[in-house]
Amino acid sequence: MMQAGKLQQPIELQHLSETVSASGHAVQTWATYASGRAELRQAGVSEFLTTYGEGVTNNAVFVIRWIPGVTVADRIVHAGKAWNIVAVAEIGRRKGLELRAVAA
Repeated sequence: MMQAGKLQQPIELQHLSETVSASGHAVQTWATYASGRAELRQAGVSEFLTTYGEGVTNNAVFVIRWIPGVTVADRIVHAGKAWNIVAVAEIGRRKGLELRAVAA
């Protein structure tokens, strides 16, 4: 169960969008589509073992309130650092999301 008091870390969810520059070239940029607060958890032992010794500081789990449309193609920005989402798990029935991420 999620506890509102643990959602202390401000985050932004971004997806890759394509825009056309003034010169007519397609440019890919990250656009923020949601912002809010999350509980930040360090990755568990299983993630540490699968990273072949890179260290758990490059893996994290963000727990957020449920937002529709979050996919592994998106990324999280937290404290100026970008995190690529590698897994999305729904908590309850549209109660929250657990986002497993690796540092970009």
